[in-house]
Amino acid sequence: DLYHQSYDCVCVMFASIPDFKEFYTESDVNKEGLECLRLLNEIIADFDDLLSKPKFSGVEKIKTIGSTYMAATGLSAVPSQELAQEPERQYLHIGTMVEFAFALVAKLEAINKHSFNDFKLRVVVTEETSLVLQTLGYTCSCRGIINVKGKGELKTYFVNTEMSRSLSQSNLAS
Repeated sequence: DLYHQSYDCVCVMFASIPDFKEFYTESDVNKEGLECLRLLNEIIADFDDLLSKPKFSGVEKIKTIGSTYMAATGLSAVPSQELAQEPERQYLHIGTMVEFAFALVAKLEAINKHSFNDFKLRVVVTEETSLVLQTLGYTCSCRGIINVKGKGELKTYFVNTEMSRSLSQSNLAS
């Protein structure tokens, strides 16, 4: 039996909170790390809540790995004859994923305010993804070559957005 299916164009996102490792401590004050884990659970639950918004119905959470949230779009296959008439539609789900990432950034900023933290979200945007995003009307700027786990040295990009008030370039790069 097949345990997988093939899809033409899937977008996979790893959104991580790299500074969570430094934040996590086990001490008497935080009940041996329990309070840290409680906050991480709250962050993940808030991220999960975004999935119930109709505009993110095409986003599927795959799993969480520590303080990294993995999701994918493009898993609800559209018949290929439908795409033949509108080839640009095959990339719309990648725009949805970027909007989901922006929503995660905004959600984390709100959590930071009420928990007095300064967590940042880091998301990989590859050259291939940046080219697709530019056809959808996003602007991207080259971040440079970085080592991406499991992929090696890759040229990565920032997605420019107005959503991040603190930076002209959101933390949408790894």
